[in-house]
Amino acid sequence: MSSSMMGKKIGETCIVCEQQKETGIHLYTSFICEDCEKDMVLTDTNDPKYKYYIERLKMVTYKQNIS
Repeated sequence: MSSSMMGKKIGETCIVCEQQKETGIHLYTSFICEDCEKDMVLTDTNDPKYKYYIERLKMVTYKQNIS
């Protein structure tokens, strides 16, 4: 591997776990890794993690077309 490739980060930063991951989904301009997506889907609404996920999802931003 070349020295220029060693300094580059692979993947994107997840808005939930804030780690660099290679696979996941995009919501507008935000990225959620596959692990967090699975955990969010399986989390019961009575689980304390559910509120945490809701707060993290509030960070999702999107571009609006203003005409």
